[in-house]
Amino acid sequence: MSAVPQGVVDKREVILRAAGKVIAEKGYHATGIADIARELGAGHGTFYRYFKNKEDIARSLVVRALGQMQDAIADEDPQSSRSLGEYREQVRRIGNKLFDLVVAEPDLARVLFYDAAAIARTDPGVLGSAVENAGAYTAAFIRNGQTRGFVRRELDPQVVGLAVNGMILAGCAQLLHVRDAEEMRTSWIRTVETLMFDGLGGT
Repeated sequence: MSAVPQGVVDKREVILRAAGKVIAEKGYHATGIADIARELGAGHGTFYRYFKNKEDIARSLVVRALGQMQDAIADEDPQSSRSLGEYREQVRRIGNKLFDLVVAEPDLARVLFYDAAAIARTDPGVLGSAVENAGAYTAAFIRNGQTRGFVRRELDPQVVGLAVNGMILAGCAQLLHVRDAEEMRTSWIRTVETLMFDGLGGT
């Protein structure tokens, strides 16, 4: 397979950023090719040289966002924590890395959190497989803890993985709507960590 020329990659990136900005502002259904072209300051022909239609670019945006989330935490080894304390630190690091990504790429985050479901109707496998893979990734951390004896063995790792991901991603989405992002980030990560490791029960 031949490599994609760098100029094509760069132009696709420019179009994706413009489309992400418009979709984040207007929503997927309300956005048209003309809106994206206007943001680009180019004609429709420029768009169609790189993408088939609006669905194609929207799908590319979702894939890009999911890829960036995976890349952000790719260096976190599910097998590396040898104690509960190390795992707690790992959870904090992962939470902060994902929050950093949302702060750095707010338009892409808005598209992922608020438009991905509508976009996925044209390609349900994209979002479904991403959720499944993310759950399996987090489940690997749980299994490591169970094997080493610092996580309860009766828990279903896949269910816990999906639940933990849900809490973290809900926090990332909420980050888009607050004035004090740092205060919210600290509170959310601390609360998720407390729920995971200490539970809801009082002393």
